[in-house]
Amino acid sequence: MKSEKLYDGITNIRDDLIDSAAVPKKARRTAWLRGAVAASLAVILGAGALLWPEKTPVVPTAHAIMEAQYPEMAPYPDENDYLLSNGDLDFERYSEAFEAWNQGVLAQSRDAAYTQGLQPFFLRTVPEFLGNSTQENPVYSPINVYMALSMLAEVTDGTTRQQILQLLGKEDPESLRRQANDMWNATYRKDGAVSSVLANSLWLDETIDFVPSTLEILADNYYASTYQGTMGSAQFNQALQDWLNAQTEGLLKEQVDKLTLDPQTVLALASTVYFQAKWSSEFDPQKTAPGVFHSPSGEETVDFLHKEEGAIYYWNDHFGAIARPLENGGTMWFFLPDEGETPQQLLSQPDMMELVQDPMQWQQQKECMVRMAIPKFDVSSQMDLRSGLQNLGITHVFDPDFGDFSPITQVAPMFLTRVQHDARVIIDEEGVTAAAYTVMSREAAEPPAQETVDFVADRPFVFVITTGDRLPLFVGVVNHPDSPA
Repeated sequence: MKSEKLYDGITNIRDDLIDSAAVPKKARRTAWLRGAVAASLAVILGAGALLWPEKTPVVPTAHAIMEAQYPEMAPYPDENDYLLSNGDLDFERYSEAFEAWNQGVLAQSRDAAYTQGLQPFFLRTVPEFLGNSTQENPVYSPINVYMALSMLAEVTDGTTRQQILQLLGKEDPESLRRQANDMWNATYRKDGAVSSVLANSLWLDETIDFVPSTLEILADNYYASTYQGTMGSAQFNQALQDWLNAQTEGLLKEQVDKLTLDPQTVLALASTVYFQAKWSSEFDPQKTAPGVFHSPSGEETVDFLHKEEGAIYYWNDHFGAIARPLENGGTMWFFLPDEGETPQQLLSQPDMMELVQDPMQWQQQKECMVRMAIPKFDVSSQMDLRSGLQNLGITHVFDPDFGDFSPITQVAPMFLTRVQHDARVIIDEEGVTAAAYTVMSREAAEPPAQETVDFVADRPFVFVITTGDRLPLFVGVVNHPDSPA
């Protein structure tokens, strides 16, 4: 979108209420698979009340300035749709459909080099946000927070921006944009079999002038939609809630429906990640059975998933680990601390994330039959990331005397006062379902020698869900599998 058109869209707001602000047009279809879901409301920037002595009442509406258009992907072909009357497969038609689908997947692939330089961010933030959490079952989405902070860097400048870039491991906004765009495209998959979508949006107060070129940068590099309306109004809050619920398939509806924008808020940046896929090899429901989980507060009886299969078992002096593949090429890792070790101790060391990102280089691994017992769980957490971000060096963005948001608006002072990260992860026989959103606003000993290894997660453990490029979508600790979500 050209700057002139974008500016016209901002200054000449349409009168029609955009009730389609829930989801981009090319991302409306709901996948039927169970999988991993992530969602993140990312950045709500606020300004001091002194900016609003006499705010003129206006009709509360949510107007779309632009809506993200996602890449088209051919659907993954179901063989049952290509059967002849005699029951044989129409190989020619099926092959054509498969090739069309495969070309769509290849079009979204990116050189794996884009992931380089991300590990320091993961190694610093995972122990900071999970190791210090007081939540019963803390869950954190590294990709979600990385994307949210990347967008935050675009709307800041000076030392405020440099602090964010330093944590993200980038020297300048241009290199950050390239990486964020590669991450978006490499993660994107919407083919009816797998859903993996990073969605972003901006929510602007209609009484404030914003910089069109910055909105274009966010649209071009982050596929960000832009909406404008009356901050704090019921309709604008509802539009934002509808958008978030649409991106997360309603998995975090209870949390999202409590989320509102303060009338003092100037703008909000919202970032979600949705990921859904089955296990490559599902658990047999008939083998699911109750068992005892030794939680920090005592024994709990929960349902355990059971499976015996050939796999690679990883270990070191602190944990044993297995990786279960998901249909889209992603993976869910399970890390069981050795007796006497805690999940927090694992999180404080780099070994776990190093294994996740480069398992081929791990020295202590063994192909064997793994007899696993993993509890079904539905865990959720709510964390305030503000103090953690300050510990990691991002301070100016929280201070009205130092925060610089000049790339997006000349309104000052502006600052953040809240950084809330809510997440939920569910696993069962079919697969994994997970979601998270972030809100920033102002106001092992060596394994046994036998060919079969028992992996029984009957005490607190760590899990990691990764993309096909081995980037961590979710990292969490399960202390109480039966905790209500």
